[in-house]
Amino acid sequence: MPDHKIIFTGPVGAGKTTAITAISDSPALSTDVRASDMTREMKATTTVAMDYGVMVLEGGDKVHLYGTPGQERFDFMWKILTQGGLGLVLLIDDSRPNPRGDMEFFLAAFEGFIRETHLAIGITKTDLRPGSSSRIDHYQEPLQRAGLVVPVFEVDARKRSDILLLLEALFFSLDPDLEMD
Repeated sequence: MPDHKIIFTGPVGAGKTTAITAISDSPALSTDVRASDMTREMKATTTVAMDYGVMVLEGGDKVHLYGTPGQERFDFMWKILTQGGLGLVLLIDDSRPNPRGDMEFFLAAFEGFIRETHLAIGITKTDLRPGSSSRIDHYQEPLQRAGLVVPVFEVDARKRSDILLLLEALFFSLDPDLEMD
């Protein structure tokens, strides 16, 4: 049975820990600690090393799910966690002051990994930004400028079905002949 590795990344508070917890078939592990910097204004805890969960596919294949810390000061973990990864799920918190800027930052930070693998993007917390109808279009221009054609969805990181949709899109980009039940 082959094992697969998918990486979740994005800024602090985008929903990486929540998404992995929502789809893991076993209790997710997290290295969250009490936030001690400006992050504490957004949330009480933050990931400092990684999140980890496992999804078991029909047939027994395992997908190992790794979440990166969102703070740039822990970027040394990004390179470690992406080693051997098949693809990247980028979560962007639409309620942050500059979510497109966040997306551009993470696209640049993971550029080499993205070019070698595949990417799917989930936009979270769209309900928290006033007048955010059709937010997906807002994110297409930076992707086009970067020469990327990737699936982008509005998602609720708490909903297993939303995160599974992101993973299915990523898996289809990895193998267009893939058949899902």
